[in-house]
Amino acid sequence: MKRSYRFLGVAGALPALMFLAAGSILAQQSATPSAGLPVKWEELTAPNFIKAVELSGGTCIIPLGVVEKHGPHLPLGTDLMDVRATVLRAAQKEYTIIFPEYYFSQIFEAKHQPGTIAYSDRLLWDMLQATCDEISRNGIKKIILVSGHGGNNSFLPYFCQAQLASRKDYAVYLYQPPSDPAFEAEITRMRKSKMEQHAGEGETSMVLAVRPDLAHQEVAASQSGEDLKRLGALKDVYTGIWWYASFPNHYAGEGKYGSREIGEKVLSHSADQLANVIRGVKADKTVLELQKQFYDESAQPLKTKQ
Repeated sequence: MKRSYRFLGVAGALPALMFLAAGSILAQQSATPSAGLPVKWEELTAPNFIKAVELSGGTCIIPLGVVEKHGPHLPLGTDLMDVRATVLRAAQKEYTIIFPEYYFSQIFEAKHQPGTIAYSDRLLWDMLQATCDEISRNGIKKIILVSGHGGNNSFLPYFCQAQLASRKDYAVYLYQPPSDPAFEAEITRMRKSKMEQHAGEGETSMVLAVRPDLAHQEVAASQSGEDLKRLGALKDVYTGIWWYASFPNHYAGEGKYGSREIGEKVLSHSADQLANVIRGVKADKTVLELQKQFYDESAQPLKTKQ
């Protein structure tokens, strides 16, 4: 669940573009000049949805956020706003359909903090599976999950793996941004804080780029974002209480140092990376072919060629 600039949702480290004139900017972002079609699912008419499925190459992105505390200074919906805004910008570079706001994410570790919405484990699974099933029923066979939340780091890979449990006529792709050492080094040089995981300098920078009116840096230092290391003596095991043991304030870093300049840089870089992935998924024919072969062989394993 480590937070970083590289992993789009590892704790909402996604940048986004919603300035003070957020409403008009997002209206412009929701349609590509070449297509004249909105990218947001909810903004498409039924006839235009058919055109959008074709233009998107049968792809749809589900940007996954969450509702949780982000230190004393950032909004509860930080991850949701950041991931959606980044996906919107990527869709301007490569057309795809963007699913409506989705905040059904794993966040049990923050249940003790006010405002956190922690749905049950069963509901989280069923909601995502039903959402993928419904997207497929509407003719979209390539679904890309883009997480804006670090609490999903274990849940989503397992969800993808579990798609092999029963036959599907669609494929689920989990976006995992590649490392870019040169870019990461550039961001590190710009940073003033030493540690960044959750609601710290990096994530605060994203909100300053997305919704500066919702970033209250003047109170960022009113709570501690230090690692308490209360499980420091315990080695070589994993336990669910690990995050609370280190960061009971659900704050890890120093948000007072956030800057819009860093947020804008990460936004642009992340959108470029994601646009490339959208192109790759559009062109991909192998995953669906291999899935069908796998399902066929799984039905009669004794006939699988050895």
